[in-house]
Amino acid sequence: MPDSAAASRPYDDSLPIDLHVHSTVSDGTEPPAEVMRQAARAGLGTVALTDHDSLDGWDEAAAEARALGIALLGGVEFSTQIGPGSVHMLGYLVDPAHAELLDTMREIRESRFSRAERMVERISADYPLHWDDVLAEAEEGATIGRPHIADALARKGIVADRTAAFETILHWRGGYYQPHFAPHPTEAIRLIRDAGGVAVIAHPGSRGQRGMQGSALGELVEAGLRGVEIGHRENDELSRSLLRGYARKFDLIVTGSSDYHGDGKPNRLGEHTTEPEQLDRILALGTGSGLLA
Repeated sequence: MPDSAAASRPYDDSLPIDLHVHSTVSDGTEPPAEVMRQAARAGLGTVALTDHDSLDGWDEAAAEARALGIALLGGVEFSTQIGPGSVHMLGYLVDPAHAELLDTMREIRESRFSRAERMVERISADYPLHWDDVLAEAEEGATIGRPHIADALARKGIVADRTAAFETILHWRGGYYQPHFAPHPTEAIRLIRDAGGVAVIAHPGSRGQRGMQGSALGELVEAGLRGVEIGHRENDELSRSLLRGYARKFDLIVTGSSDYHGDGKPNRLGEHTTEPEQLDRILALGTGSGLLA
C-alpha cells in the first residue's frame, strides 16, 4: 500500500492487531474495560471485541479504549450450526441497532441459557453441581453457556480446569450434552451483511469445524462470507496451508487473532495478529458501524 494510504489509516499500523477477544459479557473472565487494559499491556494497537451473540460490551470497551489510545472494532461471534456441528461466525462493524440481528442473538442466548439449565440438571444427578454454582460464575447479563458450567465444575474440584471439563463431562459424548438453537451459517452471514457488517469465519481448522473447508467454504462465500481466520492456535499447519489456498481462490480477507478469554483459555493476547492491509479491507466493507475508539 502506498505510504500516503497507510498514513491515512484511522489506527496505528505500527502496533499489532488482534481481531477476536472475549469479555465477561460472554465467556471471558474479565470485564470489557479490563480486556482493553490487558490489550494495552500486551502492546496491541487495535482490538475487536467479539463476545458470543452479544454487543453489550461495546460501550464499556470503547470508553476504556479511548482512554488508552487503542483502536476498537465492534464485533460479535455468532453461534451457528450445521446439523450437530457448531460453526462460529465473526461479524465486524455491524449496526448495533439492527433489529433482526439483535432479535436473533437474543433467541440464541435464551436457548443457550435453557440448554445450560438442562445440562446442569442432568449433571447434578451424578456430580455435586447445582444451577446456583453456574450462575455464580457469570456476570449479570452475560451469555450463560457451557464455559460457565465448566468453570463451576472446576471450582467445585470435579475437574481440573475448563479444558478438562470440555474434554470429559461437557463433551458431546459425555452423556450430558443438550442441543440449542443456532441459525445456519448462511443465515448468520445474511444477518451480518444486512446489518452492514463483514462476515469472517472463525478458526475453521479447529477440531469441531474442519468440515468448513473445500466445497462447504465455497457455499459460505456464495452466501457473502468475506474472510477467514487463519492465524489461530486451533488451526493446525495443514489446515492453515489449505485455508491460505482457499483465501487466494476466493479472494478472502485473512485474519489472525488470539481468541482471548482471560483466564478461561490459555490463549494470550496478540499471539496471532492481522496485517493492516487486511484490516483495511474490513473497514472499507463495513457500513453498519465504524471504529468505536
